[in-house]
Amino acid sequence: MNATEPLLVDPLLRVEDLEVSFGGNSVVRGISFTVNPGECLALVGESGSGKSVTARSLIGLAGPGSRVSATTLDVVGKDAKSFSQRNWRALRGKEVGLILQDALSSLDPLRTVGKEIDDALRLHTHGSGTKRAARVVELLAAVGLDDPVRRASQRSGELSGGMRQRALIASAIALDPRLIIADEPTTALDATIAASVMELLGELRQSGSGMLLISHDLATVASVADSIAVMQAGRIVERGPREQIFKDPQHPYTRALLAAVPAGKPRFTRLSPVSSEAQLLQIAPLAPETPRVTEGEVASLEAEGEVAAVVHPLLSARGLAKSFPLSKSVNFKAVRNVNFELLPGKTLGVVGESGSGKTTTARMALGLLPPDSGTVELLGEPWSQVPERARRSRRSSLGAVYQDPLSSFDPRLSAGAVLADALSFGQTRNPRAYTGRIKELLGLVGLTPEMAQRNPATLSGGQRQRLAIARALAPNPKVLICDEPVSALDVSVQAQVLDLLDELQQRLDLSYLFISHDLAVIRHMSDDVLVMRAGEVVESGATESVFTEPQHEYTRSLLAAAPPSLSSIGQ
Repeated sequence: MNATEPLLVDPLLRVEDLEVSFGGNSVVRGISFTVNPGECLALVGESGSGKSVTARSLIGLAGPGSRVSATTLDVVGKDAKSFSQRNWRALRGKEVGLILQDALSSLDPLRTVGKEIDDALRLHTHGSGTKRAARVVELLAAVGLDDPVRRASQRSGELSGGMRQRALIASAIALDPRLIIADEPTTALDATIAASVMELLGELRQSGSGMLLISHDLATVASVADSIAVMQAGRIVERGPREQIFKDPQHPYTRALLAAVPAGKPRFTRLSPVSSEAQLLQIAPLAPETPRVTEGEVASLEAEGEVAAVVHPLLSARGLAKSFPLSKSVNFKAVRNVNFELLPGKTLGVVGESGSGKTTTARMALGLLPPDSGTVELLGEPWSQVPERARRSRRSSLGAVYQDPLSSFDPRLSAGAVLADALSFGQTRNPRAYTGRIKELLGLVGLTPEMAQRNPATLSGGQRQRLAIARALAPNPKVLICDEPVSALDVSVQAQVLDLLDELQQRLDLSYLFISHDLAVIRHMSDDVLVMRAGEVVESGATESVFTEPQHEYTRSLLAAAPPSLSSIGQ
């Protein structure tokens, strides 16, 4: 053999014509791909596309009632088409490592992390307890956990989200598996933690492990994947090297997924294709806006002979602080000295990692949580420092959209009754009393009148969030406080909801306090931004200024951890 020719290696995973069905309903159709040592194949698609079912079928975990068939199913050199459960148990963990999305539910909350990792070692090796304990500490250190001896003795509930995910990865790689399947391993994590987990997965791939990486987000896999397969409705619709998929996508679905990523898309740029929902809104072009200035700028403008309309903040905060007791003698300072102003028709983005104080700030702004110190003003009048009975007449000026709309709906109510409840301020839930307004609200958010009869539990994630927005709009508010409104949605559904919020803002002159841990979403949606860390605002200003010339080290670290813009891949 010529010395310059590459060495041929057998794939760690070879799949041809994989079919998976449940009760005669086919959910995966004709899937074929290979994964070689040291290679990462990313399987990308939205919820329901068949990604996770495919991944689980490859290791005998398709689930009860499933029927799995394939022309070829070779896993780490073994023909797995006729594997028994005993064969699968011998393979999983030792030869194939599985990393799931939700580490909190994957780890036993009653057992220590060390015991969880030790299980894999105990079941597949014959080392002594002392040797296994040393290996557990070694693994926890290898995945970047500080003080691994102490972490091994802690339960999953005592660890942060990023720590739990690293512990789960340590368990998956305990026996040095040759193939790793990672199913949405960073979806629930903040940007900096997600970046560190992806970096760790990249290191495992470079060490020679093959990897199948499952994700709904093309931007997330960009830093690790060598090649990408795009799934839609149970089929692979496009496959190719990473650079080709990002630079020259061939399938309309792939192009739609790429267009839906907000990174690098300017304010009010549409992320989703023009649809019937958008046409329902019939947004008229905005007229040129009169320059708006705050009261503090009036004097200098008058001195220069310039005339401008003075705009008062709709919602403002001064010196907000809030603590929660951890014990009789120790308080946790959740928010410290937070100040902001939200102007009419504008969006103020609030970004930061979990625990930074974003949601506590939002709850104080809504009047649902009293601050320990500081004040909130709504429409130029005191808000946080007055009793609820004094707030009641202005309560309709504020609306809220939450991350999980389903949990915020009364499960006994239809969608129409949910809106009737909001329209009547909780006095009556009879949709017939508000038929016209309910139809108008549903149309405003791109839902059909027939949706009023549906229970929210039967709606898709995007439809539920549209209903949540309609409920928030029912009393004709001037301000919407949006707390992680798209973080639980697939990228294309996220794009539709963000477009809807943009369109509603232009049509209704709404102001948004928009909270997210996703930097790309904040940049796309916001005119101004607050960056929060450990309860404090560490940086604030015009969005583009903060993103292009960050002044605080923490802001720079957040931006460095964000997934690359898709336009930069392959350059």
